Amino acid sequence: MTANTATDPDAPFLVEDDTYHMLSDDPHETETTWWSFNVPERRIGGWLHAARRPNQGTVTWRVFAWDPRGADPGRLAYFRNSGPIPMIENPDLRDITFPAGGFSVKALKPTMDYHVAYSDPAAKFAIEFEHRSVHPPQRFTPGEAPAMFNPHFDQLGHLTGELLLDGERIEIDCHSVRDRTWGPRGGAHLQSRKPEHVRGEYTVREPGGPSWRQVERQRGRGRIQYIFGHAGAETGFLSFVRPQDGDAAGFSPLNVGWLLKDGRFERLEKTRSRMRNYRDPRTGWSAHMEVQLVDVTGRTMDAEGFAVSHMCEHGTGANALMRWEFDGKVGWGEDQDGWKPDHFAELMRALRDTGRTGHGH
Repeated sequence: MTANTATDPDAPFLVEDDTYHMLSDDPHETETTWWSFNVPERRIGGWLHAARRPNQGTVTWRVFAWDPRGADPGRLAYFRNSGPIPMIENPDLRDITFPAGGFSVKALKPTMDYHVAYSDPAAKFAIEFEHRSVHPPQRFTPGEAPAMFNPHFDQLGHLTGELLLDGERIEIDCHSVRDRTWGPRGGAHLQSRKPEHVRGEYTVREPGGPSWRQVERQRGRGRIQYIFGHAGAETGFLSFVRPQDGDAAGFSPLNVGWLLKDGRFERLEKTRSRMRNYRDPRTGWSAHMEVQLVDVTGRTMDAEGFAVSHMCEHGTGANALMRWEFDGKVGWGEDQDGWKPDHFAELMRALRDTGRTGHGH
């Protein structure tokens, strides 16, 4: 990979980007591979994810499937997390099976098409699909949150295959996203450089509006939110959201991502694209969204989405399977809503506030 790809948003990803990269000796260097799928008729969402830390000699892989039956790990349709385990010697991400019963990835066409499989016979669970990409990998602009230090791309694909869930065979035929990231993740890279954040002071850029929305807009919290939805290979969107830069009316700008319209991808115009979220006051999780999208050529699209099932791995925010409507079509995708525990606890206090100041009779 040439040196300019760390800073050039238009640099293409190369055939050698399909496998692991030579990174620095930073102990927090991490390289990921992530695959998502969905079964709309059953409100099923799913992930396969692996994060390798080459300088620690470890990998952690996780497999999820979730549906309306429950969101936490003990109630998910399926959940397995390997924890950090020793990585195999000289791993090649173009043809790999992760250790200790992990999933496999095999490149069929460089940078475009892949076969992914996983099986857990004891749980009567398995998944196998081909991800055939509908476009080359789309690079996120380096130096902008969340890819401040790390190359990152997203790629929409048409997935066909089969899910075995509780012994039942379920067809997979959907459009969904995969991504890759590599670079330092952890240590100083997770810490704010601003002294007020180190002191635990979290300002709001535009005070006003409901108290829970002000909590959501607190700066320096490391909040990250990622949304996408597609109705096939012709129509959809993907973006990261910046609640920290939102306004008092609840609209948060979309800082990087794409608009897919009439089969053509264009980058979002981040000064004009925005999202407004509505949260369930019982769970704090995303329930309903309005998204207004404008790309750099001036094309527009409005999307409205509802969360139909959730996966909550860490007890705070959640990943939701989203049903979207845009341009007269129904699409499917996700809301990935990440929070730190103390910040989410503050959000929940605001949502539970009854407005009473005492215990009057």
